[in-house]
Amino acid sequence: MAKNILITGTRKGIGQALAKAYLAEGHNVIGCSRKEASLTHVNYTHFVLDISDEKAVLQMFRQIKKFFNKLDVLINNAGIAAMNHSLTTTCESVNALFSTNVLGTFLFSREAAKMMMRQKNGRIVNYTSVASAISLEGEAVYAASKSAVESLTKTMAKELGSLGITVNAIGPTPVATDLIKSVPKDKIQALIDHQAIKRMGEFKDIKQVVDFFIDEKSNFITGQIIYLGGIVK
Repeated sequence: MAKNILITGTRKGIGQALAKAYLAEGHNVIGCSRKEASLTHVNYTHFVLDISDEKAVLQMFRQIKKFFNKLDVLINNAGIAAMNHSLTTTCESVNALFSTNVLGTFLFSREAAKMMMRQKNGRIVNYTSVASAISLEGEAVYAASKSAVESLTKTMAKELGSLGITVNAIGPTPVATDLIKSVPKDKIQALIDHQAIKRMGEFKDIKQVVDFFIDEKSNFITGQIIYLGGIVK
């Protein structure tokens, strides 16, 4: 059965790949980004907004309710990274990281849950990072923002469990996308060296975990965080 799947950050990278994959499987995909859509499909709907802008988010969800009536899945894919020593990190960078990674995830989760609670069923998948699990040097604020997402995931799982909504998170290893293109190769290698399985992550690795979280058979799985590559927190 076709699902209505909302994915944030679908203009490029993993978000775009997920959108294409779920469209190919026959689902209806709702996407968003700060810029116009980079893909076209009869079952794809795109919104242009800043995910940390509450007014814009509320307006987007009003449109989703109007045209789709129900929402089955939210994948909070949108996020930004910044690699910088804590002593040289600016307040501007801190605000940007927490606005997108934490506030954006919260706003979309809150509004999605309001829709999902009416149908007593829904799946929310958040993104954390192995950088949080291993307290990666040079990514203090980024790791902190993802730790906040993990806390949000676990707490919302408790708050929404009785409403039939599950909330889980995936922590990918480095994947070759724009998010890490500016990160020095030695830093990427140092991160991979922390893994039990020492290789870069691939799109299929992420999708397989997301598929597990959103499967109807996973209705007893919530508040969980899965790190890829064999990272143990």
